[in-house]
Parts: sequence; C-alpha cells; structure tokens
Amino acid sequence: MTVRRVVANIATDRMEAAKAFYGDLLGMSLAMDHGWIVTFVGSGDAVPQISFASEGGSGMPVPDLSIEVDDLDESYRRIVEAGHAIEYGPATESWGVRRFFVRDPFGKLLNILSHA
Repeated sequence: MTVRRVVANIATDRMEAAKAFYGDLLGMSLAMDHGWIVTFVGSGDAVPQISFASEGGSGMPVPDLSIEVDDLDESYRRIVEAGHAIEYGPATESWGVRRFFVRDPFGKLLNILSHA
C-alpha cells in the first residue's frame, strides 16, 4: 500500500475567499470546483507528507498548514499588499527554512516557507 496524497479540508461556505487567497495570492491552480467543494493544487512532484508537532518552532504555535513556495518574497509581498497581517517573520530558521506565518481568511494559521 502507498499513500499517494494527503489533502487538508477546511470547512467553509466562503469559496470566493478561498479562491482569492489560495488561487490569486498563492498562485495555486483550481483543480476541482463542485460549488460545495473547491480543490487547489500546486505544481511540482512533492511526496505526500503529514506532520505532528508539539509547537511551531521559534516559540510559535503549531500552524494548521505548511505551504512551501518557490518565491517567499513574492508570496510575502502579495499577502501583505492584500491586507493580511503577518503573525511571524519573515525569518530564516536554524533548521534551513525561511518562513512567515499568516492567517488565511478562515482563521487557519499558515506557515509559508521556502527552503534556504
């Protein structure tokens, strides 16, 4: 048996907010839209991952989602320009990532990161 993917599901009826944040700001592609569920995908060949944590590192709470991007500065700029408050960072961490924390429109804490 092989796990092919792990999908986070966020309960909401605000699909347009999801499209604006994950599609427009983070540049993910809309893969499926049935009205009651929308799914976004990134590009690349990532191996499915699931993490369990007692803290988020650097004294931060555990984020709901970690999203790796290819251009952290551009992601940061777009999110700040859209009016979202940054809760941490950007910071270069001792374990080899550069990251910032922001809440999405649904209150989920996101760890937006790029490997240094």
